[in-house]
Amino acid sequence: MPQTVAAPFPWADVWGQDAAVETLRAAASDPAALSHAWLITGPPGSGRSTLAHAFAAALVADRPDDEAAMRQVLAGTHPDVTALRTDKVIITIAEARALVERSYFAPSAGRYRVIVVEDADRMVERTSNVLLKALEEPPEQTVWILCAPSEADLLPTIRSRVRSLRLREPDVADVARLISLRTGADEKIAEQAARHAQRHIGMAQRLATDESARRRRDETLRSVLGVRGVGDAVDVAGRIIQAATEDAKALTAERDATERASMLRTVGIAEGQPVPPALRTQLSALEDDQKKRATRSLRDGIDRVLTDLQSLFRDVVMLQFGRDDDLINTELRAELAGLASAWPETRTLVVLDHLAETRQSLERNVAPLLALESLLVTITSGRKP
Repeated sequence: MPQTVAAPFPWADVWGQDAAVETLRAAASDPAALSHAWLITGPPGSGRSTLAHAFAAALVADRPDDEAAMRQVLAGTHPDVTALRTDKVIITIAEARALVERSYFAPSAGRYRVIVVEDADRMVERTSNVLLKALEEPPEQTVWILCAPSEADLLPTIRSRVRSLRLREPDVADVARLISLRTGADEKIAEQAARHAQRHIGMAQRLATDESARRRRDETLRSVLGVRGVGDAVDVAGRIIQAATEDAKALTAERDATERASMLRTVGIAEGQPVPPALRTQLSALEDDQKKRATRSLRDGIDRVLTDLQSLFRDVVMLQFGRDDDLINTELRAELAGLASAWPETRTLVVLDHLAETRQSLERNVAPLLALESLLVTITSGRKP
């Protein structure tokens, strides 16, 4: 059922997750209901991180009405809450060790010390193993909160040491209403954004407020539908990669420049002055982190394109099986209906399988351009290269 009444602070920004909020509110107020480690799972955009930080705020506060402490947690400035969210491809062992070390400190101001790992699915096996002992035998006043899309994204040894809480996927109407309230977007645009984002709240908000993002998505889908041969596949794949690269640069360039300027200002170097040899190592480390973040941003951008393409061919297979009441891309209904009648269901399923494989391949560092070219050849031919 849609959420109609906002939960009290600090839960007010958690949308459409009433059952999860009630579970965590009870745990924060009753030590008997509190586990030492939690895993919050749910699809992208379901509000995992928002819920995790609200829970951290409730755990730290001495009283349910201690808004000052809770606002400090939500602002990221409370000394008893350590949060890790990586913009890079993976969480490093060094970052995991720093979290473990922090977890053994007694709380300095609040009731508990809380460690939040927003991207727990980005830990490789060696990194996950660093957390095992801390999760198994944490200090009495330490609580771990991990976030991931699903339990399967973490090692079984991690899953066995946490209490899992699965979030529900919000309805399109829920997300559209939230986007309208947050941004003031027109109801039609908010509904379209929520539908195209497949209920991912963050992406829906971007689509609702960025006309160029809406236009780029439409152009990409139409260009893929227009692929008729290998030459088209190569051309369209190149354009998709170029657009994703430009988008990634736009998202990271300003932050990169601000970080560089801040570092130079901190050590007393004016803009344009040469960097002394003694500081070049620090600057190189910053640039290395920025390159890793840019790689992650590009991969995320390409993955969003692949997610959009999955929605496209999911609509095709829905039409092929006689379902037209729950389409994601209703604006392309005519084109999709044409494909549905021209292709056998087996061909659409081959395309969907290849889409899933392409997403997995990109996580294994396959060259994005080659992966996309191969996918588009499959779309135009109905066979995997």
